[in-house]
Amino acid sequence: MCKVSVIVPFYNVEKYIERCAVSLLSQTLKEIEILFIDDASPDRSRAILERVLLSYPGNSARIITHPVNKGLPAARNTGLSVASGDYIYHCDSDDWVETDMLEKMHALALEKEADIVYSDFYLTFPGGERYMRNPDFSTAEEMLTKGFLSGKMKFNVWNKLVKRSIYFDNRISFPDGYGMGEDTTMILLAAKSKRVAYLPEAMYHYVRSNPKAFTNTVSDKHLSDFEHNFSRTVTFLEGCHFSEREKYLRMFKLGLIIPCLTDGRWKEAEYWEKRYPEAFNRPLSDTGLGFRTRLIVWLGTKRMYGILKIYNFIVNKLFYGLRFG
Repeated sequence: MCKVSVIVPFYNVEKYIERCAVSLLSQTLKEIEILFIDDASPDRSRAILERVLLSYPGNSARIITHPVNKGLPAARNTGLSVASGDYIYHCDSDDWVETDMLEKMHALALEKEADIVYSDFYLTFPGGERYMRNPDFSTAEEMLTKGFLSGKMKFNVWNKLVKRSIYFDNRISFPDGYGMGEDTTMILLAAKSKRVAYLPEAMYHYVRSNPKAFTNTVSDKHLSDFEHNFSRTVTFLEGCHFSEREKYLRMFKLGLIIPCLTDGRWKEAEYWEKRYPEAFNRPLSDTGLGFRTRLIVWLGTKRMYGILKIYNFIVNKLFYGLRFG
């Protein structure tokens, strides 16, 4: 029986695919299947992957091919459609994982009877790595509200093991055709889960040095995609029942402008402020957001971009640049 299905879409990752594949093929948990989804990659990614697979005879991997490029959400859905494991794990093809990751996460899932297991991870820069620690939540509702919606935990799909039935019993899939923000799907999964378990070890290496990575590019299409996915998530959550729903939905909307302001995307921040005025037209003191987050939002709404530029320079260029650049 297959315990875990690993879904790995790939496109234009010839510099990274070998390291990713080796880390997955070397997993100590053997009852797994690895589904590599070739999203019509035009480079040498597939040839490199095929060579690596030959080095692991008897491996449980297979390559599924899209005849044309369909985008990341469609590739993830292709993997879901053929996955047979009790649990689903998504891995980005320019990243890599610890070889005992799936064994530890799967064991914890069984021990805690968890619908979702999540771990810490590394941010990987050209000059080093930063350990990213996640909060420890005892329930899925806590992870949803105090984690994802409050902005204290990222809703990435790649450091989380999810029970297959959560996807299929609730008809949850990725937003085909809307790539930017497709990982908000994890919020939907959390909203339909009951038990979660936390593995306090960094198991995943998230590479921040790939200029072709999907999240490193911004365009009008990407912004349109993100608005679609964000609205999809809000609508979904409005149909769910959880404590202090309106409070946490407001925090979720306020959190939209944080990456815009810390990246210097002023016009985009102003767009989100106008898109969700109900979140911004009340005092920030009663939001439940931390002081630093409230300060950034306040500076943005007052258009104090000069001060934000200084803040961003100190944090992004001096601290992270010197430490990890």
